[in-house]
Amino acid sequence: YTRAEVAQHRTPSDRVWVTHGTDVFDVTDFVELHPGGPDKILLAAGGALEPFWALYAVHSQPHVLELLREYKVGELSPEEAAPPPGDTQDPFAGDPPRHPALRVNSLKPFNAEPPPELLTQSFLTPNELFFTRNHLPVPSVEPGSYRLRVEVPGGRSLSLSLAELRRRFPRHEVTATLQCAGNRRSEMSRVRPVKGLSWDIGAISTARWAGARLRDVLLAAGLGEQGSEWHVCFEGLDEDASGTRYGASIPLERAMSPQAEVILAYEMNGQELPRDHGFPLRVVVPGVVGARSVKWLRSVAVSPAESPSHWQQNDYKGFCPSVDWDTVDFRAAPAIQELPVQSAITEPRPGAAVPAGEITVRGYAWSGGGREVIRVDVSLDGGRTWREAELCPRPERGRAWAWALWELRAPAAAGARLELVCKAVDRSYNGQPEGVEGIWNLRGVLSNAWHRVPVTVT
Repeated sequence: YTRAEVAQHRTPSDRVWVTHGTDVFDVTDFVELHPGGPDKILLAAGGALEPFWALYAVHSQPHVLELLREYKVGELSPEEAAPPPGDTQDPFAGDPPRHPALRVNSLKPFNAEPPPELLTQSFLTPNELFFTRNHLPVPSVEPGSYRLRVEVPGGRSLSLSLAELRRRFPRHEVTATLQCAGNRRSEMSRVRPVKGLSWDIGAISTARWAGARLRDVLLAAGLGEQGSEWHVCFEGLDEDASGTRYGASIPLERAMSPQAEVILAYEMNGQELPRDHGFPLRVVVPGVVGARSVKWLRSVAVSPAESPSHWQQNDYKGFCPSVDWDTVDFRAAPAIQELPVQSAITEPRPGAAVPAGEITVRGYAWSGGGREVIRVDVSLDGGRTWREAELCPRPERGRAWAWALWELRAPAAAGARLELVCKAVDRSYNGQPEGVEGIWNLRGVLSNAWHRVPVTVT
């Protein structure tokens, strides 16, 4: 068979085919038997198993491969053509390969989110499934010649190689969730059209980051006392055809606070940064919108003003629902920094048919600024009555930079039509708004209304 023929078999009605190596398998009869549930195995339907199997160590056990062999129906044709060479005129031709499970919102620049079925399978998001938000082509950086330029007031500056950054500054680790300001934008677009990528609930992920504290680097560059209104501006190596680079900034007060744990990260989940996530160096600003955690870091500069970048001045800001593109004044609103409390249901999926007996509802919850989520309320009847979900144990103490995963089990009668709803409460007793209408804005950012998932019970 050709890969194109295999790709035609993606649903049980068309038969579910997958490949492993050069072998082709019809696993339709195994879908309902899959220990991880049918949704997980269907992610690989019509394509290769390897990228998905690599996520879970159990697949490397011999008995799993023996089980797979029972479903073999053929082999890939020897004359299967190699993928065509990249277009050297395409500025995105040098982008890295991506995991096929990612749900793509745009190819150029590449923006994608993990499927909800995999998003909360583990507390830390695997690097290959971490949501990707790129504004420009991914730069190709030679680590041996890389230098980071750091500039502070008084004409003082510092130029650091990766080796110097590792050697001169203590390594600091922080587990932090990053969330795009546009997470759940698709729900706002159902109220009224908005401009932006149509993110579902997956523009959020969690990793354990390691690197040098930004505070330590700024002090080493000679930073003295500055006013509280100063800022730290970041610029990336990614650029468009005109040479314009991505940039953003955060308040100097946050950058210099030991409690804020802002780092210049060179590791992600114990590995060097993947190219899509900032190799060789990125900023990680815990508790703050992901747009400020600049990737492929080129320079850091302490300034009396915010970054002049388009993405700091004319994007990632919220407005009154009555403001439209004819009346918007981006100077009238502050740039988003800390994000509001958020939660979403990852399982079951909207429109799913779940078996009668006991329903299991899972999801995530998170709040900006390190504010710990203390409670998640779940309703099975659209918000008329509520139950308190169980929060999964956090793997570490300290500031709650990372999300909370949660679960609720409840009885469900056959034939019922349920509207699952979740809402979270953080340490400051901030809650989520009931509906999207009151928080709608023309850019579709800060979408954190109650998350609703309709299901039927079979």
